[in-house]
Amino acid sequence: QVQLVESGGGLVQAGGSLTLSCAASGRLFSVYRMGWFRQGQGKEREFVAALDSRGANTRYADSVKGRFTISRDNDKNTVYLQMNGLKPEDTGVYYCAVGGGLWPSANQDVYTYWGQGTQVTVSS
Repeated sequence: QVQLVESGGGLVQAGGSLTLSCAASGRLFSVYRMGWFRQGQGKEREFVAALDSRGANTRYADSVKGRFTISRDNDKNTVYLQMNGLKPEDTGVYYCAVGGGLWPSANQDVYTYWGQGTQVTVSS
């Protein structure tokens, strides 16, 4: 069993930055691949970024490439999402997720555990 707690969300103006954190409890955090997803109001949840268990391979949605960076610190059982150049369309609830497997994935079905989410609001 893995529990995830996201933090770092908030209100920011367009062009600003935020760093989200996702702290995981439970053992063997370092063997899991991690992902960030988001859900805007009235929209389906969508993929944002993912990385493998070592943090060596990453994958990003086209809409965030060059602006967002996903990373992890296995010693702290934490995964991060650094978000720069935020846009109003980045607004939503951001969720972190963990799952078994090797490669970073945009497929929500491969992730077993999910956090409760943290709200990010970008004003224009």
